[in-house]
Parts: sequence; structure tokens; C-alpha cells
Amino acid sequence: MIVVIDYNVGNVKSVCNAFRYIGCEVALSRDAGAIRDALGLVLPGVAAFGYAMNALGDVAGPVRDAVSQGKPLLGICVGFQMLFEKSSEYGSHEGLGLIGGEVGPIPPGRVIPHMGWNLVDLPGNIDLFAELGDAKYFYFAHSYCARVCDEDAQVTYADYGFELAAAVQKGSVYGVQFHPEKSGRNGLKVLRNFYDICERGERC
Repeated sequence: MIVVIDYNVGNVKSVCNAFRYIGCEVALSRDAGAIRDALGLVLPGVAAFGYAMNALGDVAGPVRDAVSQGKPLLGICVGFQMLFEKSSEYGSHEGLGLIGGEVGPIPPGRVIPHMGWNLVDLPGNIDLFAELGDAKYFYFAHSYCARVCDEDAQVTYADYGFELAAAVQKGSVYGVQFHPEKSGRNGLKVLRNFYDICERGERC
């Protein structure tokens, strides 16, 4: 079963509903035992970075422990941003530190927030995008973005007048800045791919 981490921010229930729609077993929980026993973890969210990290609270420890043991983790939107070391959104805030890099504002000269559909390049080295082809449109809604500086991470980008980090993979840690649960068939395929990754890991 996939566990969507419940930490009192927007978007968690819609992500659960998307997994259920495609026939995947999913539970909404912040229990350390459920996190330990899950096939994989999902950290979604719609909130400011600092608020989200504070709301995650002591659940951060079990999440880090699970990742250190190779359990797949998918961060979505602010959950994607929380994978990095820090953010400057409304002050300086520490992230989970699972991927090297930091989160800062979208550069000036662009429409902010970045809201709507954008084409994302889909390189073959990121497992989340299996069978999706070379590029697909996904739905974004955010004002801050990640600057990845981790040599062990694979990154894919969208063009928003600069190279916007749209997705990342480092080992069993995955993240997407866009909202797969709002991205129609392509987004549901991303979620299905993550579920398949988790099931393969369980069989190994």
C-alpha cells in the first residue's frame, strides 16, 4: 500500500483520490508504523514551504529513515520543494535535505504564479516517465522553484523563460513540481508508474 503523508496541508486528499481512481491501494496517514510498512510514500502539498515543514513536524524523521532504507518517496508541488536543503520563501527554512539544492522565487519577468499547462521534457533516465514519450504537458501552480545542485540527481526541465526544474530523481527519491493529479491522463500515468516502482521494490 502507498501511504500519502497526512500533514494538514491542501492537496493530500485529491492525490489519494487520483491513486484510487487508477486502482492503486492508498492510505492517508502520518503514523510512523504506517510509514515504515508502506510500499512507498507520497509527500504532496499546497502551502508555503515553512508552514509545510512545520506541519510535517516529527514525521520528518520516519520519512528520512524510510528513504535511507530505499523506500520510494514521491514529492509533489511543495512536497517536491521540501526534498531539498532549504527555501527562502517568507524567510529561510530548512528542508528534508534529501537532494542537494535550494528553493527560491521564480525569476522576475515571468508571470507569477506560474499557473497552467507547460510542456515538460521527458528524458528516459527518470523512471516516473516510462512509456510517456519525449515530452508531455503537465499542470503547474507555484511561485517558487528548485535550483538543483546534486550531481547524483537526474533532472528534467520545462521552459518558462528559463530552465525550470520540473522533476527530479535521486535513487528512490522522486519529485515533481507539477500536479500529476490535475494533469489528466499523463499525470495519472506518472502516478501509476510510481506505484509500479514501489511494487517492483517490494518484490526485490
